[in-house]
Amino acid sequence: MTDDLHLQTDIFEPSESLIPAAPPGFKSGFVGIIGRPNVGKSTLMNQLVGQKIAITSPVAQTTRNRLQGILTTPEAQIIFVDTPGIHKPHHQLGQVLVKNAQIAIESVDVVLFVVDGSVEVGGGDRYVTDLLLQAKTPVILGINKADQQPADAQAIDQSYAELAGAHEWTMVKFSALTGTGLDTLQTTLTEQLEPGPYYYPPNLVTDQPERFIMGELIREQILLLTREEVPHSVAIAIDRVDEEPEITRILATIHVERDSQKGIIIGKGGSMLKAIGSAARQQIQKLVMGKVYLELFVKVQPKWRQSRTRLAEFGYRVET
Repeated sequence: MTDDLHLQTDIFEPSESLIPAAPPGFKSGFVGIIGRPNVGKSTLMNQLVGQKIAITSPVAQTTRNRLQGILTTPEAQIIFVDTPGIHKPHHQLGQVLVKNAQIAIESVDVVLFVVDGSVEVGGGDRYVTDLLLQAKTPVILGINKADQQPADAQAIDQSYAELAGAHEWTMVKFSALTGTGLDTLQTTLTEQLEPGPYYYPPNLVTDQPERFIMGELIREQILLLTREEVPHSVAIAIDRVDEEPEITRILATIHVERDSQKGIIIGKGGSMLKAIGSAARQQIQKLVMGKVYLELFVKVQPKWRQSRTRLAEFGYRVET
């Protein structure tokens, strides 16, 4: 693995040699990507930073940790904070996720409120709006999924125009999937930021450790391949990473809550676990830019989402 790759994906101690002085007029700041579940927040951040660092899935509630993606241009450095979809929590994990999203609203410089532009404003969007109004953070309303709008989208566009107008929010329409409109979004975000320094080296795209990204890529394949059979009762622990000259060897454990979920993940004759491992290995190889040997184990941890101790072990803590 090269030193350049570590700069892209690993945690480091900032130093003057890594972080240059910002030129005159340079802007920087933190942008919280907020919205209800499954509106495309993670896809958007991946597009903006130009690299896959957040997992995406057709299943709602895929984002758990507050993941920071970093976009550096000649004019600005934008640090995106991707948050869990805001929803009514049903368990301890859900409470942690929503609490972290609420904290993000208060702690960033600008909120990018992402909505699903293929449908009109709904109750979930109004719930998020109420949370945003409790804070004084500037808001940009991002209308995602422009590529999925029906031929006659006048009523949809009008519903969001009214929402933005009522609160004097700037509105930008785009497609995170195709990239259409993202240049305008990037310009709009930059305009909202204040002059500031580089917070991270210009070539860094995330502040998350490489092991975290590996675990997320494994969890993504579980969500994609098992769909509704195994919902969000899954946590990934990267037990060991051995970097050899020709190959990176990774041992990881998939934690589930019930024996039935373990059976689904393993599959008949181990077929599902093999499929998950094969697909995850291909994604991780892109991350490390080399060959990967991935060995997966499955372990039952009953009710881990209800346990503060287990949540902490798997890295899910309320942000401070």
